[in-house]
Amino acid sequence: MKDVNYTRYNAQAIDRWVKEGWEWGRPIDSQTFARAKAGDWQVLLTPNIPVPREWMGELKGKRVLGLASGGAQQMPVFAALGAVCTVFDLSDAQLESERVVAAREGYEIEIIKGDMTQRFPFPDAQFDMIFHPVSNCYVRDVFPVWEECFRVLKPGGALLSGLDNGVGYLFDDGSLCVSHALPFDALADPDWERKAEEYNDSLQFSHPIQVQIGGQLKAGFILRDVYEDTSNESPLKDYNVPCFFATWSVKPGRIPMDDMKG
Repeated sequence: MKDVNYTRYNAQAIDRWVKEGWEWGRPIDSQTFARAKAGDWQVLLTPNIPVPREWMGELKGKRVLGLASGGAQQMPVFAALGAVCTVFDLSDAQLESERVVAAREGYEIEIIKGDMTQRFPFPDAQFDMIFHPVSNCYVRDVFPVWEECFRVLKPGGALLSGLDNGVGYLFDDGSLCVSHALPFDALADPDWERKAEEYNDSLQFSHPIQVQIGGQLKAGFILRDVYEDTSNESPLKDYNVPCFFATWSVKPGRIPMDDMKG
């Protein structure tokens, strides 16, 4: 299979997982939406630790892009807080959840199906914030994603990213025996197709820090803050091994004073 098709293969895998009850494909319920409207809310970029609110600032009236953030877990919360939301994802099942929840709760959201490895279908400087949960592990070349994020953010806009540090790719599921070298590249295995079908898996890739954070800096971002998080699956979770991290980066320009707090 050619590289140009691997992202669609991954989208189809995620569609299957959603139908099987994948935790990152379960939309929020009406009670969670109502609590968010009342000011009781949190969102995740990584499996366990909620994103600090100071990373987001005041969201009312802000234009927010959910990048590979379908599934109606974060975007409904932002809509409840008064943000003007766009979700950009390649999974039909994840985008359908966004439609269902928006119709159920009575808010508007722009829903666009697309591949984040290609040029984003948005003009320059359109968004105040990009919310990008762990998903570039499904992308072989991350730097063009950072470039596009920089392009479509307004000056002073924020990029909030959940990132996989690669540790989990050393091991097969449920094992602490090192089985793979880093960086992990699913397409480098000539037997990838059989394995993906046998294990109901997607095609994933690990990226070193010079790609994850260094790539953001090379694209022009300024790093404001970062934190680590663990997996939510054993046995790595049992040993409190950091497997993910989240970054708060901004595009240089005027930053509102409220966003400078913290």
